[in-house]
Amino acid sequence: MTTASGLVLRHLAPLRVASELGPIVDLACGRGRNALALSREGIDCLGLDRNRSSLRELAAAARPGRVEAVCCDLESGHGIPVRPGSCGAILVFRFLFRPLAAAIQDALAPGGLLLYETFTREQPAHGWGPSRPAFLLEAGELPRLFPGLEIVQHDEAPVTVPRPEASARLVARRPAS
Repeated sequence: MTTASGLVLRHLAPLRVASELGPIVDLACGRGRNALALSREGIDCLGLDRNRSSLRELAAAARPGRVEAVCCDLESGHGIPVRPGSCGAILVFRFLFRPLAAAIQDALAPGGLLLYETFTREQPAHGWGPSRPAFLLEAGELPRLFPGLEIVQHDEAPVTVPRPEASARLVARRPAS
């Protein structure tokens, strides 16, 4: 199991607070590196992914009762299987499906957090990861996908650990009123 994203680890305290607003949802969670990190910290999480095998691995590795693994295809056009305004936080890492942006924004409870990190158009130069433009952000695009959220942090600086990558990171909050 790989280590959780540094973005998640740096925001454990705000995520703990956000969990009081509603569930923490890890979209396209894969084997759940971020959901598992939250579960180790005593924070419950809902992991959503379309890969049943990955979800079985997540369920087996999670602390009992801390992670609910749900199989769903987030690219099906059905949105996110949660009520609007119900999520304390949503985590999205290494996943980009632009048509889902409005549903992500709408799913957040007032005061809820969005932590998002994914690849930019410069990623193919590193020789790994996605290369199709549909899966890569344009410069400055990530915050524009969520016009109804307050931007807490946004950067597009290259990352070199554990290996070089070109990615953008966003921490945003749904306004409380």
